[in-house]
Amino acid sequence: MATSKTGRSNARILSDSMGQIEVPAEALWGAQTQRAVENFDLSGQPMHPEFIRSLGMLKAVAAQANAKLKSLPIRTAQAIERAGLEVASGYFDAHFPIDRYQTGSGTSTNMNANEVIASLASRAMGKPVHPNDQVNMGQSSNDMIPTAMRVSSALMASNGLLPALVHLRKTILRKARGYTRVAKTGRTHLMDAMPLTVAQELNAWAAQIASAEDRIKDSLVRVKRLPVGGTAIGTGVNAHPRFATEFVRALNAHGSVKFVSAGNKFEGIAAQDDLVELSGQLNTLAVALMKIANDLRWMNSGPLAGLAEIELEALQPGSSIMPGKVNPVIPEAVAMCCAQVMGLHTANTVAGQSGNFQLNVMLPLLANNLLDGIALMTNAAYAMADDAIDSFVVNKKKIDEALARNPILVTALNPVIGYDRAAAIAKRAYKEGRPVLEVALEDSGLDRAALTRLLDPLKLTGQI
Repeated sequence: MATSKTGRSNARILSDSMGQIEVPAEALWGAQTQRAVENFDLSGQPMHPEFIRSLGMLKAVAAQANAKLKSLPIRTAQAIERAGLEVASGYFDAHFPIDRYQTGSGTSTNMNANEVIASLASRAMGKPVHPNDQVNMGQSSNDMIPTAMRVSSALMASNGLLPALVHLRKTILRKARGYTRVAKTGRTHLMDAMPLTVAQELNAWAAQIASAEDRIKDSLVRVKRLPVGGTAIGTGVNAHPRFATEFVRALNAHGSVKFVSAGNKFEGIAAQDDLVELSGQLNTLAVALMKIANDLRWMNSGPLAGLAEIELEALQPGSSIMPGKVNPVIPEAVAMCCAQVMGLHTANTVAGQSGNFQLNVMLPLLANNLLDGIALMTNAAYAMADDAIDSFVVNKKKIDEALARNPILVTALNPVIGYDRAAAIAKRAYKEGRPVLEVALEDSGLDRAALTRLLDPLKLTGQI
């Protein structure tokens, strides 16, 4: 290290294969990271912190594997491992400044991790640890970045998103249990239809969430196949033949999410189809959450001129000019999260097919979009469960009034009096604004007891 050519006390001069460059004196990163900082000033957003933390953990795991294989001296490997775990703790997030829109292989971020960890390990050992030869031993950006993408996505989905969906599903089911005998007007095309219970409506939401859980779990089976050990293009050049095996063994000792070494490492480097699939499952989950959010908004609409079947908890004033107005803010916010995830999936689709031959070159985009999407869906699920579904109140009086006026109940008379006579009764009930039971008493030829039995809304839901 030399004195800054500009004479600034807050800079130092470092060298790499391209020559000398000034690096901030307090920075743990080195020359290659600094070049990337200066080259990529596009979004002002660094790589997702969970990606950086996973990368730190993987560098620690790689050091363990190299020590086991006797490729690294024990003390050096231990210093790298400790430094990698410190990065994984998030303590050094500020030393990962590179913009997320960077070189398509993520080489800049891989070198950022190598340089920071080398600096920390060098301090601990009192002698230099090389970022390429030692921290990056047995690795390439081309296999380590796709590996970090899969590990960070799998960890966030397994430890964050799936528990959030379980919580949402259980909240819906718990809410539904109180309304198994509350019948309401069903709606198709936003028009009155045959009745169902509030519980049946909610249970359909819970089934959507359960299906989303199953899809995500199935996708994770493929995401957990790691291309580590493939190095530059999948051939494993410069890696010990048993590096991938030892790496995965060491990684699996760190937590409950278990990974495997990919059978074909060329695929995991050149193609990111498994991650695009996971993105697609987030997209499908967003579709489900938006449907539920919009149902809640419709059911809450009013309270005088809308459906007003439920009352969502009042969380904040709804207008800067209309006193007393309260809006369904949580379903609206969730719907925006869903729209964003749908957009991210479009970008992820483009990213997944972007590359030629042995390398995809939109890895940072796909990595950040996936993690952003997982985080959005996780937070949206908790917000929906805790701040909308768990606390809403059912307006049974309003539901009963609307159901009593629903002429579509006449559908139950079809087998007895025929479709045409039933349709005429429904039209008259609509026109005169009268309950269908009253009109049917006059026009169907059936007595009150028979009509009461046939038109019982709860019976029509199949619940009795």
